[in-house]
Amino acid sequence: MSADLWQQSCERLATELPEQQFNTWIRPLPDAEITESTAAPTVVSVRVPNRFKLDWIRNQYAGRIEAVLSEIAGRPVRFELTLAPREAPPAASVNAQALSTQWLQRATAPIAVAAPVAPASNLPRHRLNPALTFDTLVPGRANQMARTAALHVAGAPGAMYNPLFIYGGVGLGKTHLVHAVGNALLADRPDARVLYLHAEQFISDVVKNYQRKTFDELKAKYHSLDLLLIDDVQFFAGKERTQEEFFNTFEALLAKKAHIIMTSDTYPKGLADIDQRLTSRFDAGLTVAIEPPELEMRVAILMRKSEAEGASMPEEVAFFVAKNVRANVRELEGALRKVLAYSRFSHKEISIQLARDALKDLLSIQNRQVGVENIQKTVADFYKIKVADMYSKKRPASIARPRQIAMYLSKEMTQKSLPEIGDLFGGRDHTTVLHAVRKIGTERQKNPELNQQLHVLEQTLKG
Repeated sequence: MSADLWQQSCERLATELPEQQFNTWIRPLPDAEITESTAAPTVVSVRVPNRFKLDWIRNQYAGRIEAVLSEIAGRPVRFELTLAPREAPPAASVNAQALSTQWLQRATAPIAVAAPVAPASNLPRHRLNPALTFDTLVPGRANQMARTAALHVAGAPGAMYNPLFIYGGVGLGKTHLVHAVGNALLADRPDARVLYLHAEQFISDVVKNYQRKTFDELKAKYHSLDLLLIDDVQFFAGKERTQEEFFNTFEALLAKKAHIIMTSDTYPKGLADIDQRLTSRFDAGLTVAIEPPELEMRVAILMRKSEAEGASMPEEVAFFVAKNVRANVRELEGALRKVLAYSRFSHKEISIQLARDALKDLLSIQNRQVGVENIQKTVADFYKIKVADMYSKKRPASIARPRQIAMYLSKEMTQKSLPEIGDLFGGRDHTTVLHAVRKIGTERQKNPELNQQLHVLEQTLKG
């Protein structure tokens, strides 16, 4: 029975798990090592190639795998995951890397200086922030899909979701996520050639090499990468030569099964002044959005980051701050720094009153700027309808849709209750408001165009 236990369990899991999940995480696992004992539970041990696959399988599937193993065996079974020993690269591969490194050094080093031989991963330097990892990224509904896709890429670069295009408003964690992938890959493969840069740095490289007529150096720098992480590709807009060079880099990396991850403030088809052949490439892999964090996620971010600062923030204070700072993670961190600094300077314990005092300027601005009436006017202007239509009984889609969006934003961006919002929309019942909030919130997750419109409205309202 023990010889077939792992195989039978995999067959059962194939019927219980979604096909893509099974093919990505379970099917590639090697045969298990099974240790039986009369005095202890049977142990089924499987080796995985890297730390990130180990953590992901342990967190997502280990419990279910152990339950299936125990059920099939008819007795308790303990499931264990271990890291497979790293194999040394073949000599030919080492020699090829050494030659490549030496060529790059000759091409880029000053003539009078003998540059020391460095690993290929340092040419160019990867520019990653080591503090931005998956461990320091607070997970939540707002970044769930993007985080899951990024973990897939970190575990098996070049295999799935290539390119990975992540979009969303400012300060939502796009940069953190791409750095996390780069750091994960380097932790697993220290010799991997990884580069993170902002789009403006790529533009600068193109301009510099265009002036010097040294495009071979540009190709040597970018076309040899294993993973390219590039932020804010919307900055390529209107720059034809940059777009041409990035297209060439893009094609070269995909051809060698290197991975590309990009971020932007909008989805690919929403990018302006960028060649269609580029945007179609951007959209050819997987496009995922990062949303503004929901309340529970904002609370978790505040509590985790306060702990990292050596302070303890009571949960009720975290909820107070999170309810009043809704825009993005960056603003949330700024509010936290103000609260912590105020606590230290005043030598007072962190409390709701202290947070209210520390953030009084922010709270007064919010109370002055974001009200239901302001939301109604902003949404009406955006969709080119009359403000009066917000509280009228008219029901054509051209009016009803913006009205629902305004109700949704009123619930998300103010402290008003559903009945209060309903009153301000022409005396509508709170169930009408609830329906609008749920409808727009659900559609936002599925409709990139609506999501982008809501981002624009939110940023406009926050001034």
